[in-house]
Amino acid sequence: MKILILGAGKMGSFFTDLLSFDHEVAVYDIDPKKLRFMYNTQRFTKMEEIEDFRPDLVINAVSLKYTLEVFRQVMPYLPKEYCILSDISSVKTGFKEFYEESGFHYVSTHPMFGPTFANLGKLTSENAIIINEGDFMGRCFFKELYSRLGLNICEYTFEEHDKTMAYSLSIPFISTFAFAAVMKHQDAPGTTFKRHEKIARGVLSEDDTLLREILFNPYTKGQVEQIREEMKELIAIIDTKDEERMQRFLTKIRNNIK
Repeated sequence: MKILILGAGKMGSFFTDLLSFDHEVAVYDIDPKKLRFMYNTQRFTKMEEIEDFRPDLVINAVSLKYTLEVFRQVMPYLPKEYCILSDISSVKTGFKEFYEESGFHYVSTHPMFGPTFANLGKLTSENAIIINEGDFMGRCFFKELYSRLGLNICEYTFEEHDKTMAYSLSIPFISTFAFAAVMKHQDAPGTTFKRHEKIARGVLSEDDTLLREILFNPYTKGQVEQIREEMKELIAIIDTKDEERMQRFLTKIRNNIK
C-alpha cells in the first residue's frame, strides 16, 4: 500500500518507522529539518509532490488545530477515486461532518499512547480507539496494525469517542493543572509530591494546542463541574473537621478506584 503521512512530529515519525518497511511510505512536512532523519521513505515539502505519489491512504498526524486545514490543502492532490483519509486526533468534534462532505473514503482512529509517557517500543498495556463509522477496509487496516502492536482496541462512534475523552483525558489534565497552579519548589519533596510533579511536567510538555483542544471538547465542561462539586464537598469537610463525613468521602473515592 502507498501511504502518505502528513506531519513529521513525534507521532508522524512513529507511524513512518512502523509502516515504512511493509509499505511504500512518503512523509510531508513544511519544515525540511524535521525530515532529515526520516529513512526508507520519500520526503515531501511541497503539496505538488504528493500528486505524483498517488497514495492509497493518508494518515494526518499534524497537530489537532491544523488537521482539517491540512486535509483541505492536500485533497486537490489526492486520487479521489480510491484514496482513504485518516486522522489520529484526540478530539473528533466536526470530523464526521468534514469527512462526509469531502467525498473521500475515511477512517478515524485515536492511538491513546501519547509519546510523552508511553514507551513506544512496548505498547501492550496501551489502548487505541477506532471509530466504527467510515470505510470498512480502512478500519480493518488499523485494527490489524494496532493488534500487531498488542494494543487493546475499543470501537466507538465519533460522539462516543469525544464523550469518553472528556472523561479519560480532561479529568487527569485538569487535576494536573490544579496541582501545578499551586505548586511551589520544595527543598525536600515527598515521594507523592515528586510523582505528581513528574506527571505535571509531562502533561505540560504537550503541545499547547492539544491541551487547549482537549479542554475545549464540548463534553469537558460537565466533567469540570463534577470536580468542582467534589472539591466543594472536601472543603466543607475540612472546614468542619467532620471525621465521619471525611470517612464517608474516603470510602467513596477508594471504591471509585477499585
